[in-house]
Amino acid sequence: MLRFIFSFIGGIFTLLTMGLIMGALTLGGVFYMYGQDLPTYETLARYQPKTISRIYSNEGQIIDEFAAERRLFTPAEEIPDIVKQAFISAEDKNFYTHGGYDPRGILAAIIEGVTSRGENLRGASTITQQVMKNFLLDGSTTLERKIKEIILATRIEGAMSKEQILELYLTEIDLGVRSFGVTAAARSYFNKPLSALSPAEAAFLAVHPKAPYSYHPVRNRDAAIARRNFILREMFENGYLTRDELAEAQNDPLRTVQNGDFPSFQESLPPRDYFTDEIRRQLSQNFGEDEFFSGGLSIRATVDPELQVNAAHSLQRALEEYDRGTGEWRGTGVTIPEEQLASEDLWRAALSDTNIPRDIDLESHWYGAVVLAVEENQLRLGIENAVENETEPFVVPRRDIEWMRGNFFDNFTVGDVVHVRRMTSDDDGSFIRWSLRQVPEVQGGFMAMDVNTGRVIAMQGGFSYQDSVFNRATQAQRQPGSSFKPFVYAAALDSGYSPATIVVDAPITINTPQGVWRPKNSSNQFYGPTPLRTGIERSRNLMTIRLAQEIGMDTVAAYAEKFGVYESMNQGLAASLGADETTLFKMVAAYAMFANGGERVEPTLVDRVQDRYGNTVYRHDQRTCEDCENAYIPAGFAPRIISNRDRVMNEITAYQLTSMMRGVVERGTASRAINLPVPIAGKTGTTNDAKDVWFIGFSSNIVAGCYIGYDTPRTLGRSASGGGICGPVFNRFMTEAIEHYGAGPFTPPEDCQFINIDRYSGARLPDGSSGENVIAECFRPGEEPLFGIMFDGGFAMGGDLPLFDEVPRQGRQVTTSTGETATVGPKATFGTLSTGGLY
Repeated sequence: MLRFIFSFIGGIFTLLTMGLIMGALTLGGVFYMYGQDLPTYETLARYQPKTISRIYSNEGQIIDEFAAERRLFTPAEEIPDIVKQAFISAEDKNFYTHGGYDPRGILAAIIEGVTSRGENLRGASTITQQVMKNFLLDGSTTLERKIKEIILATRIEGAMSKEQILELYLTEIDLGVRSFGVTAAARSYFNKPLSALSPAEAAFLAVHPKAPYSYHPVRNRDAAIARRNFILREMFENGYLTRDELAEAQNDPLRTVQNGDFPSFQESLPPRDYFTDEIRRQLSQNFGEDEFFSGGLSIRATVDPELQVNAAHSLQRALEEYDRGTGEWRGTGVTIPEEQLASEDLWRAALSDTNIPRDIDLESHWYGAVVLAVEENQLRLGIENAVENETEPFVVPRRDIEWMRGNFFDNFTVGDVVHVRRMTSDDDGSFIRWSLRQVPEVQGGFMAMDVNTGRVIAMQGGFSYQDSVFNRATQAQRQPGSSFKPFVYAAALDSGYSPATIVVDAPITINTPQGVWRPKNSSNQFYGPTPLRTGIERSRNLMTIRLAQEIGMDTVAAYAEKFGVYESMNQGLAASLGADETTLFKMVAAYAMFANGGERVEPTLVDRVQDRYGNTVYRHDQRTCEDCENAYIPAGFAPRIISNRDRVMNEITAYQLTSMMRGVVERGTASRAINLPVPIAGKTGTTNDAKDVWFIGFSSNIVAGCYIGYDTPRTLGRSASGGGICGPVFNRFMTEAIEHYGAGPFTPPEDCQFINIDRYSGARLPDGSSGENVIAECFRPGEEPLFGIMFDGGFAMGGDLPLFDEVPRQGRQVTTSTGETATVGPKATFGTLSTGGLY
């Protein structure tokens, strides 16, 4: 009997042992099979969740954010203990002791589910397992996924420390209101940094991993408070809170941004504009869209916030003034159905849903409004985000819209959505009336940058970013017109010409395959032999063509490409008048090289880019500071900055050209528009039929440019000009820019040899001469300029000035400004009937 008992027990033990072995083998086989295609230790250790990329101003203020998921990375050591304790208490109280999964937790969940007959089902996933969900392809609740979770959890416990795993978890999780991770959620719910959270607020964040969108602080307030208080009790039982701290936290009324208790962090950011969106466009190309939107980059922008506002307003004012001068009313093109105007609640809701720009602050903020009634002498309006009162009735009087053409009643119907702004007194700011406004149809771009560093300090790509995101400063390809002429003159000056060289201003006829081209000056007059200086000051087309013909369009094209104006310039003669297309961004950058003495400068909207860990991955300024490590620099001395920039033109040429363009501002085509307290050089540009108008100018340290035209090119009118429309934009902006950054005289190179010249005739004058006609021109050292030689570009017009002549086909001998003889090859052909710039 005893033997039978022992034999039976032995059989049972053998059966159990074999069962355990088979179970272990089966379980091992299952885990082996499911673990084959899962990430390795190395992959897990390199895992980085998607985080917000932020753009900062030059003063360190956040000005924009871009993200695929709204998440901010915070290292584990910077996350307060109270936040960690709240999430551990809510999700995984054994986090620091288990090896990735919690057998006791799993067993307890099974027992609870069985004893409650399925009524109380709770998950048993650890924090580590929840992190691993992000590596799986789906969010299913199958046994297969749970096995993969456990496998990954054990792997990551071997690859990373507990603090690193918790760091991933607290950065990764969805916490509702489209915020991921504790740092972003703290901003979204409380507009606070993590360090400022109370225990109650930390516990509220820990409410959401269970169901991110089921505990909204307004819609699901009672459930949210109940769940928060449960977590607080868990924190107390785990020893993280004292009894007094528990009582205080449970009595917290749950104040949030969503309930209006705190201002929204998003609302504190300025509206997105052309500057930050251009950073997005450029860095997405350089780093890739995934890295830009998900890499947690910290981007230090070059923008000056105050001057950015000034740039926007300066351009907007010019666009609106031109638009109102046309007398045409277009409105927004949006209408609210009449049935939605029956009550204030209805029309306010309908108005808030309309897609109209709300980022315009010209003179004062532009509000959206709806026409409620068209009365005999006024429009009665409903105005968005404004409260009507006796002193500010919601009406626009008839006298406010007298600038419009057509019958008053024909321009408006009930339900029209419009823009209005408060018109106030300049003296005391008192209310005058509501004034009707509209987004102009004409558009344009403006840009300003530092001539020495290439830092773009302001950029405006149109009237309103919310109306049109197309950036006309960087993306619009337009003819620069006469603003291109300085590159023709730069090529000539580097080829031996001087500002006193005489070029014939007389009629030209050119036979081309497309027909006969007869270019002309904007005045339709001819001025005979004229110094180069006067040619650029008065923007003489015929002189520019002759000059381009004389030095060769291949030389002109080489200069334009070297300065970055074009990648491959058309070599037809019309291109010398700015008939090819380029961008304002390229033109302003090229003019900076005139201003800084001829050194290459690359424009940038970004000073520095750092990754999520603070490592610098891009820095614009590559100059070398020789003494920055020297702590004993004598008082009054600055560290030596060594520039390693390439030279694109001779520094004397750059000064000569700058001096000539000062004449454009002081006596030439921009003289009526520019009135600034420091020396300014620049050039106007007006294309054929005035389809585009330009002005680009610079002080000793800042270059700025403007162009204005319709997106689908058409004439701006016979009286339109670069000096008249764009000149005031430059002047308004630079008035404030000079107050910020100052400016000084243009410093001539040490090698300049100054000779007095009669600027009307180009003749040399004695030393000590004075008068309106006298100007001291800079010549190269040792150069003894020859006076009296005239260049006609090979059109044979230097002698008797016949009316017309054709372009010669063969090379010929010419005498240069230095008295030497040179052979000029066959001339460039016209190639197109477009005439480019006028003046």
